Amino acid sequence: MQIDKSQTNLLIEELQLGVKLNECVHSQRRYDFSLMLAMLVDNVCEFSQFGLPLTEQTPKEATEASLRKLLNVIPNAPLAISSLDDIKHFQQGQLVADNKLATMRLVNALQPKAIAFRNDAKHIPSSVMANTSLYCQQTKSGAPKKRLPFNVNAWLSSVQETVVKSPLMA
Repeated sequence: MQIDKSQTNLLIEELQLGVKLNECVHSQRRYDFSLMLAMLVDNVCEFSQFGLPLTEQTPKEATEASLRKLLNVIPNAPLAISSLDDIKHFQQGQLVADNKLATMRLVNALQPKAIAFRNDAKHIPSSVMANTSLYCQQTKSGAPKKRLPFNVNAWLSSVQETVVKSPLMA
């Protein structure tokens, strides 16, 4: 709740005192200075420094992309390469051989490379898959599983026939 400070008889903020506080300090009237400060409102939030003007505009939502554009910051390094064509960006052997490490760092700072080749937490390296059973490799490859047809009635009748013809039942 904002109070119109010019219309009240209350001493709310230092601005209402004008230069009186300054005069008390220069003329060494400490008692008057302390009395004036004691008469101010004890809620600091009511001081003019903290009373922001009301605006009709709502602040815009700041997105990471808009802040990067505003501050002229390069985009984030991607987590993984998006296509196999991006692998050519990792070929930096010639720069290392020519001892141009500063150039390599500068290029990576201006155009960040992907951190990893793939972003798949469930990826299993081929060397590990080669040591598993063929059944495991087939299920991991995503080959569709074939369901064998199962005739429940025929199975039940064969079980019943086996039980009836069993020598233990005789």
